[in-house]
Amino acid sequence: MTHVLAIDQGTTSTRAILFDQSLTTIASAQAEFDQHFPDSGWVEHDPADLWSTTAATCRAAIEKAGLDASAIAAIGITNQRETTLVWDRKTGKPLYNAIVWQDRRTSDLCKTLKADGFEEVVTERTGLLLDPYFSGTKLAWILDNAEGARDRAEAGELAFGTVDSWLVWNLTGGRVHVTDATNAARTMLYDIRNGCWSDEICARLNIPMSLLPEVRDSAADFGETRSDLFGRPIPILGIAGDQQAATVGQACFQPGMMKSTYGTGCFALLNTGDQMVRSQNRLLTTIAYQLDGKPTYALEGSIFIAGAVVQWLRDGLKIIREAKETQPLAEQADASQGVVLVPAFTGLGAPYWNADCRGAIFGLTRNSGPEELARAALESVGFQTRDLLTAMQADMGGTGDAVLRVDGGMSASDFAMQFLSDIIGARVDRPKVLETTAMGAAWLAGQRAGLYPAQAEFAAQWALDRSFEPAMTEEVRDRKTGAWERAVDATMRF
Repeated sequence: MTHVLAIDQGTTSTRAILFDQSLTTIASAQAEFDQHFPDSGWVEHDPADLWSTTAATCRAAIEKAGLDASAIAAIGITNQRETTLVWDRKTGKPLYNAIVWQDRRTSDLCKTLKADGFEEVVTERTGLLLDPYFSGTKLAWILDNAEGARDRAEAGELAFGTVDSWLVWNLTGGRVHVTDATNAARTMLYDIRNGCWSDEICARLNIPMSLLPEVRDSAADFGETRSDLFGRPIPILGIAGDQQAATVGQACFQPGMMKSTYGTGCFALLNTGDQMVRSQNRLLTTIAYQLDGKPTYALEGSIFIAGAVVQWLRDGLKIIREAKETQPLAEQADASQGVVLVPAFTGLGAPYWNADCRGAIFGLTRNSGPEELARAALESVGFQTRDLLTAMQADMGGTGDAVLRVDGGMSASDFAMQFLSDIIGARVDRPKVLETTAMGAAWLAGQRAGLYPAQAEFAAQWALDRSFEPAMTEEVRDRKTGAWERAVDATMRF
């Protein structure tokens, strides 16, 4: 058994990737699924889509590789975080659609809890802020709005999980109800210092603790797949939320190392080791990974819209057909126009945490066109990342000569990464392997299976594709960041 199957269940698609003994990709399969927007600021997925695309892509990747299940030592799972599901323990039938991390329907509940002074309790226990982004208020909403949910939850008939729990439940035929510490840490229900579910927060949200999965290390025994799925049972040995998996895949094992992943959203993590750093700048304190019962902590900044702004250009405005068209358009733009796009389609994340504001475009002229919008879209990701890193540096008292490791689909854009380096005034390193999220999940599972090396040797294998050095003058940087800050302020005031 010399291969590991990584499941990367994301916000818009599911992928399965087979890695060999040297952690090289040998086959992959991907399937997109529908996004559902039943109301303004609401985002849902059909739970059946999450499971069916997972099963289908796993089978397709195995078939492409010409292998059978006997060659696979373990499965590792990485997943979109905070997305919330509730299902019947006997039938496995979901009570409601999965409420996606981007969803803002619980804004009013969060405001009420904040007004009652409850955010201090949430931050102290979980390292998070009171925001609709996290799973806790989503779960409370399902219990209050799905028919019969509250009574059935009290009777112990229901199970809650983030996407990893849902996949493990289905992979194991309903035998195992678990999550890992990184996903638990994103629910707003988990005490990250004491390593347990918070009975105080659950009581305040009226959530029966019988709903909650067992929490295990990121590399642990999560059960075996049903034998009928792939021909034989395969052990599931690794789980991590997508941003934590990318942190592992980028080998950010030492305190002070930073990575930023550009997928649907953008998420920057700074490893703080065994220290829980309490942010004074509205960043999140979270678990980067947990091995051998020991959590490693991180500061995290979350941007809700990164790659999704390119999807908006494609699917909403229809000014591009493929994401890769944004770079040549951006390069042709009239930079003197100074168009600024604030992509607050579902509110603004860190460090603003404004759930109610919506996107806005500033600086349009009669000559503004697809080129200027493409440039503004790519630049918006750099501006938002700068906001995160500025807050991180303030929390850490400065990080010296910072180097940012990047990954995810948008990191393939040389234009976007050069602008990122310019606007943060620091070096940006792009690895040869951009799919570090799946690699992180594979390493967790493969290391647990005895197939892959320990941290130090794995870190030594990290390989650089290209470094981007800042070339923008301080004057231009100040002018551009000033325009961005004014645009954000106006957006939040609208």
